[in-house]
Amino acid sequence: MATLAESFLADLEDLSDGDEEAEDANIPFGDQMDDLDDIEALNYDNLEAVAHLIKTNRYKRVVAAAIEGLKSDVAPEVAKIGAVEDNPEYKLIVECNHLAVDIENEITIVHNFIRDKYRLKFPELESLVMHPIDYARVVKAIANEMDMTAVNLDGLLPSATIMVVSVTGSTTNGKPLAEEVLNKALEACDQALELDESKKKILEFVENRMLWIAPNLSAVTGSETAAKLMGIAGGLINLSKMPACNVQVLGAKKKRLDGFSTATLNPHTGYVFYTEIVTSTPPAFRQKAGKLVAAKCTLMARVDSYGQDPTGKCGQAMKDTVQETISKWQEPPPAKQPKPLPVPDLEGKKRRGGRRL
Repeated sequence: MATLAESFLADLEDLSDGDEEAEDANIPFGDQMDDLDDIEALNYDNLEAVAHLIKTNRYKRVVAAAIEGLKSDVAPEVAKIGAVEDNPEYKLIVECNHLAVDIENEITIVHNFIRDKYRLKFPELESLVMHPIDYARVVKAIANEMDMTAVNLDGLLPSATIMVVSVTGSTTNGKPLAEEVLNKALEACDQALELDESKKKILEFVENRMLWIAPNLSAVTGSETAAKLMGIAGGLINLSKMPACNVQVLGAKKKRLDGFSTATLNPHTGYVFYTEIVTSTPPAFRQKAGKLVAAKCTLMARVDSYGQDPTGKCGQAMKDTVQETISKWQEPPPAKQPKPLPVPDLEGKKRRGGRRL
């Protein structure tokens, strides 16, 4: 005979089954088929279906222009004429900055594609090698080889990581991939490496030109961060008009592309938070240092907007001032000196009592 608790559980199961059947019955059959069609339309077996940046005309045009710009060196006095908005290379630098961000996102997508394909061969590798480019290099080196002693990983990873990968690869439960799946994974690795190489060339070009476009802002934040700030703000003039509290959060990430929780992300931390000055500051003062650097970025953007100091001396002086201020924050408070008692008054005071008549 069933107990009272078991009968209650049976009644609850019957009610839940009835609710699910009612919900399924209320959904039109056409809508269900449309959802299935949408899921099937996402073909993750094809790399071009999920990563198509490298085939776009914008990617080819900007990368070719950056490579050509690195070959032809422009003199600083020619590159700096009046307002920075009038510089012919200004728009190209902004496009390079936007493309560098898109390439970084594309590398993450390609990395996920490689992991999905290579997980059957070496499932533990994704937890041992976290960086997308290092992961792609290791996958190309290992390929379908089951004997890890025949794989040379020197120069790709640190020696300690190579030892862990070799031992884990020798005891893994993975199986060799089919020829078609392996070719797709290796093709994705080649694309990730090509994207990374293009990103390096773009950042090299931007760093080279930012020393002439915005020398003072580059002196405070660095060339790469200065280019990112200028690109996301829409130009140096727009950046100079922004308050420091807005400059501080430029480039802040609201979500993570790797799928993890955003609870570990630092709030109100944009590109400025990852500059050399802020990262070298102790953690207790980093938030305060980020606010200080953001305020100085606005001032240096105003100086660079109209070419008031092409030499960058103003920016270097501002950087020294910021570093001195941060150093003063870290100084311990002065020790309290013992306060001596006042010298006693040995002379008698004239005291009069009574009422004067």
